Amino acid sequence: METWHRNRLSARQAELVESWLPGVRLVTDLSWNLLDTAVLEVVDAHRRYVVKAAGPSNHHIGREIDAHESWVRVWALQNRAPKLVQSDRSENILVTEYLDGSLVEGTAAEYDPETYRQAGHLLRIFHEQTARTDVDYEVRATAKELSWLEKPHRISKSHVARVRAILDGYRPKPVVLVPTHGDWQPRNWLMDGSELRVIDFGRFELRPAATDLCRLAVQQWRSRSYLEAAFFEGYGPDSRDSELWNVTLLREAVSTAAWAYQVGDHKFEAQGHRMLRDALANFS
Repeated sequence: METWHRNRLSARQAELVESWLPGVRLVTDLSWNLLDTAVLEVVDAHRRYVVKAAGPSNHHIGREIDAHESWVRVWALQNRAPKLVQSDRSENILVTEYLDGSLVEGTAAEYDPETYRQAGHLLRIFHEQTARTDVDYEVRATAKELSWLEKPHRISKSHVARVRAILDGYRPKPVVLVPTHGDWQPRNWLMDGSELRVIDFGRFELRPAATDLCRLAVQQWRSRSYLEAAFFEGYGPDSRDSELWNVTLLREAVSTAAWAYQVGDHKFEAQGHRMLRDALANFS
């Protein structure tokens, strides 16, 4: 028998939501259906909410809870990000307030410079909350990307060889880590009237600030330099280190191509292979 959550939650997860939000009803299933993460818009007698839940092996919910319990408050207090309502780490579930707004991706706002000025301003506020130097981050990040090459993928042997040669020859230096969103792009931005808002913190982590620019650099900025310029009007000076930036783009390309293949997202996989070609060209 189908449940109110359309069988997207475990029995225990459903019990938790019902205890937190008496009389809860499903409005829309917003899940991406690539992973086991459920994203449900729901209502109770008073308000709308978003429920996010996943199976025990999914680490994105834990990251999202980490984000809401720490650095997302700076946006939430301005109504630029949802406020956390309830969470349970052991059951891999959280509930946030519902934010009004339409996804920026696929609308005119995706190519409006004002969107990127706001995105730059919001990201600067997020990044500036804390900073710490890590002497081992780059070693860990490089090892992680090399590990993707040991998993199933469709990256060509010649590209694998070049990636290995570049990363094996890379001599990491200490880097400054800040709070990062991890998937900073229009599919995780809402526009409510003229105000930009931010959602989805499943890739939150302390990383170098420039990692939050990767998605935009290989997508919206790639052939629209005016959007990049507008972003830095809001963010402030572009302080990307060229060597670190090129290595970051290379690692991002490898993980994109391999991850997308594993989850069966063929369009994203094709983007990953294009990213890889572009990233390798930086080392010619």
